[in-house]
Amino acid sequence: MNNSYDIIIIGGGSGGIGAALGAARQGLNVLLVEKADQLGGTAAIGGVNNWEPVVGGTGFPFEIYKCLTKIPDAVGISTFGRHISCQKQNEQVPYPGGEGVIDLALSYIDTLRRHGAGNSPKSLEFRIKNWHSVVFEPDAYSQVVEQMLDKTGHCTVLKKTAFSRAIVDRGHLVEVELDNGQKISAPFFVDATADIVLAMACGCKFMVGQESKDVFNEPSAPSKPTGYLNSATLVFRVSRKNKIGVDPLPEDIPKACWWRECFPYISVEHYSCGDLNINMLPTMAGDEAFKMGSEAAYKECYRRILAQWHYNQINYTEFQQYSITWVAPMLGMRETRRIKSSYILTEHDLLNGLSCQDHPDIIAVADHAMDIHAAEAGHGRCIELNEPYGIPYRCLLSKDIDNLMIACRGAGFSSVAASSCRLSRTIMQLGQAAGMAAVLAKQENVPLLKVPLEKLRASLRRQHVQLEWPLSEEIKTYINSSDPMCI
Repeated sequence: MNNSYDIIIIGGGSGGIGAALGAARQGLNVLLVEKADQLGGTAAIGGVNNWEPVVGGTGFPFEIYKCLTKIPDAVGISTFGRHISCQKQNEQVPYPGGEGVIDLALSYIDTLRRHGAGNSPKSLEFRIKNWHSVVFEPDAYSQVVEQMLDKTGHCTVLKKTAFSRAIVDRGHLVEVELDNGQKISAPFFVDATADIVLAMACGCKFMVGQESKDVFNEPSAPSKPTGYLNSATLVFRVSRKNKIGVDPLPEDIPKACWWRECFPYISVEHYSCGDLNINMLPTMAGDEAFKMGSEAAYKECYRRILAQWHYNQINYTEFQQYSITWVAPMLGMRETRRIKSSYILTEHDLLNGLSCQDHPDIIAVADHAMDIHAAEAGHGRCIELNEPYGIPYRCLLSKDIDNLMIACRGAGFSSVAASSCRLSRTIMQLGQAAGMAAVLAKQENVPLLKVPLEKLRASLRRQHVQLEWPLSEEIKTYINSSDPMCI
């Protein structure tokens, strides 16, 4: 193994995958370091095995989807099923949340829009018609990603390896040390970890919790700063069983909900094979999980999902046909620390949308709602957007380290903005942009902050990354006419 690379990426989740593919396909010598035993991050190990509807998932995410279509039952596109807010006449008991069911008539393009639903009860019709997700098998997803990286011939992947220490000299990251003792260097680095651990080790300034209104003058910000973090979820999977009935609950777990007034709703996605992916909304307050630490928070969340599942089996008899067969080995965190970057994306960007943003460096677009999952019943917030917004390249650039990019949910977002742009496909697009920025910085012999923006945007467009709305005819044609074989 080498000790020197063109770019080193810490974290093998969505952002790390995007950055590694982007750089390696252009010939850079890439090292991707992941502490888990498989790639994918929250989208695989965290159990969030579905890409929610969102504008902008047209680059590497689409390629991954096409590869998954080669594997039987590995991927499908879901449509709006039953929902607690729209009980049908023949339903004696309302559904305990929302449901996505596989619809073979849908295509990938159908998953590329969320905005326009509005925030009234009448918006349900729009959601049923337009909201579609990509649901995939996590092991197949990780397998496809590794094959794509290997195919570049320029990417070394280290799994079961963690970042340990950073060496910084006058605002420049010189070297990192891994937990195996190896010291490695590169002219460019990407932090794609769940909690920006590389940036933290470099001494970068960061934000955590909700900023007060006077910081960014955001309409939805609280009057005073809070330590609240968007909630965490432990996702699990259930499969059909031979004997119908209620699964036993361990004696040390209460049958009644002990952490809030009542059990929360669930989001249920059907896999192509017939299993169900269940996402409790939420399992634990984000700040509670953050303070407890990953191991203690996971143990407590495990108890909570067992209690929730027992409750649902008793009250919704259709679930008695299933048993839990898999629990995500990683707690899904929606928010932790966020970097103080060269530009901070705020609620103003989200509300202005592409039509009123004038950033010359937009490298990804998104349209997910400002979505806060509250730990207490009735305290959540989900504000839908009227149009997509753009994410500037400067959100990826550390203000303190000149050769470090942040390509994860810890990029330069306010807490309000982070509640929208945290989705896997959006983060992968940020990673793709980071990888291409490193390529251009090397080619032009300039620092990351001086990368020629039009060249960066042009390179992303050549890779079929959507940077405008509506979706261009060129990208539509590319998606609809792409060979069903893996790209």
